[in-house]
Amino acid sequence: MTPTASAADTAPKTYAWEIRAGGLRVRVGRKKMAVDGLDLCLGIGTHGLLGPNGAGKTTLIRTLATVLRPTEGELELLGTSVGGMVDHRALRRRIGYLPQDFGYYKRFTVREFVEYMAWLKEVPKADVPGAVQRAVERVGLADRADHRMKTLSGGMVRRVGIAQAIVNDPAVLLLDEPTAGLDPAQRLRFRELLQELGRDTCVVVSTHLVEDVAAACSDVVLFADGRLVFQGTPDDLAAAGGPEYPGDSPLERGYSALLRNSGQQGGTW
Repeated sequence: MTPTASAADTAPKTYAWEIRAGGLRVRVGRKKMAVDGLDLCLGIGTHGLLGPNGAGKTTLIRTLATVLRPTEGELELLGTSVGGMVDHRALRRRIGYLPQDFGYYKRFTVREFVEYMAWLKEVPKADVPGAVQRAVERVGLADRADHRMKTLSGGMVRRVGIAQAIVNDPAVLLLDEPTAGLDPAQRLRFRELLQELGRDTCVVVSTHLVEDVAAACSDVVLFADGRLVFQGTPDDLAAAGGPEYPGDSPLERGYSALLRNSGQQGGTW
């Protein structure tokens, strides 16, 4: 007799930390240690990853997406250790990832492209049409679902990228500069989507825009020179600065103060 799975067996697993790094180091090329001794724990919620150009944000996002392998230290995603030559396909089914630049077939329609990405992520065949429709609707492109990718504006293409990242209902969602190319109205809608997703997903958003972090993120991670400089709430970040630091808002002045105190001299928002 074949045992049947109980509700406890089939229920989604939750972890104390969806992302846990200990002494994580990631080398890019032969010399540069782009992530250098990072200790970080992230749970469910929306986490804004801030830092100047060259801080190592993209390298960290790519490592969390299992595109790059850790050089040293420990990294766990959803309770699974990442590193070595382990096949991470099962883990990748539970990750959504939007890189700064993503490739696509220009002759695909929006629906076809998101369907293709759902297939790559091994979404069950019967679930694909509904998953694709939900993802396209969530990024405000339902009316463009059957338009070819080559006809879309840059901002619309970026929204398709967000749709493919969420089509598998990921437990960990990694977004690298997701608001690039979005107009102000689209950015407002995207902030609302981030807040919605962060209720039951671990969302990590790499951005230069402090205002996006303030509006959408419950947690801020400030990264500089491959190291963690600060982790706290947007209010904590604002409290770290003062009128003597550059910036047009308390958040920007807190950002400047923390970078300066870490030995960095600035960066872009």
